[in-house]
Amino acid sequence: MITVKHVAQRAGVSQGTVSNVLTGKRPVSPNTRTRILQAIEELGYKPNLLARSLVNRRSHFIAVVTSEVEHFGPSHILSGIDEQAEELGYSLLLTLMRDPAETDVEQTITNLVARGVDGIIWAVHQVGDNRRWFTAERRKELPPIVFVTMEPKPGFTIINIDNWAGAELAVNHLISAGRKVIGHITGPQEWWEARERLQGWRDTLSAAGLEHSDELLVHGNWSAESGESALRQLLARRPDMDGIFVGNDQMALGALQAAHRLGHAVPADLALVGFDDIPESRYFWPPLTTIHQGLFEIGRLALQSVHTNIEGTAAKSDKTIVIQPELIVRESSNGKA
Repeated sequence: MITVKHVAQRAGVSQGTVSNVLTGKRPVSPNTRTRILQAIEELGYKPNLLARSLVNRRSHFIAVVTSEVEHFGPSHILSGIDEQAEELGYSLLLTLMRDPAETDVEQTITNLVARGVDGIIWAVHQVGDNRRWFTAERRKELPPIVFVTMEPKPGFTIINIDNWAGAELAVNHLISAGRKVIGHITGPQEWWEARERLQGWRDTLSAAGLEHSDELLVHGNWSAESGESALRQLLARRPDMDGIFVGNDQMALGALQAAHRLGHAVPADLALVGFDDIPESRYFWPPLTTIHQGLFEIGRLALQSVHTNIEGTAAKSDKTIVIQPELIVRESSNGKA
């Protein structure tokens, strides 16, 4: 049986140095690390994870609680978490919540703590009051926990996207294209992200001295079907509307279909911007101008943050890390009114 001792002898280092490479507990020089990894590969060494966990009292498991992984956002965040976990030597324990608005999470937390996870990433979107269980007193009894996609809150470590700034980018782009009457199809208003994007739409139009009344607003539910219905309502109310900011790319797909069927040319008659930059958005007709969120990077940062708190390699601080969105310009918005 190949052990740490054999690896150390092959690499010409101490067993403790090999252990540091395997656990990441202490830094090791790049040259030494390379020699150790080469020795591991040559010898076919397989670390005994159970023994390792008994020695350092770590399970090397990170719990990830999420929902709606069939959708683009949650699945891409999860992919980023998974890649970073593999790089840092963690295994993931995945828990799916059927209803993202669920507020009774005590049993879920109890099960995760009982399994001895080293940390928790709470990647369920903030919907309604679904964060209320996580009081300051309760969090003191939990392993390190990082929250993904929620509003900043004292005492929480949070990774999110600046949704307001994304809306500002979208609306300013439409204004710069000469659009004067700009509507908005929102996501469901129980979702924090949807409220932020709505506020960004209002604030940006207000700053430009343009109309931002409720007559130019329809609430969708993130689906293409709701986007199609919403655009029909908006154009019936305001046939003079020449620009539209849509709260996600799926609703934008439905809005594009409605525009085509109603005889409104995109972008000549109606310039359109979505939000998400899903892979299919470049293949819409016309290709969709949209807001890129960096969801994969959010997942990586969430895992890095919980790892930092577990290892104690930096002063523990509860903070919000905000990823800035990026405008991706395609043909759905580049015409002139």
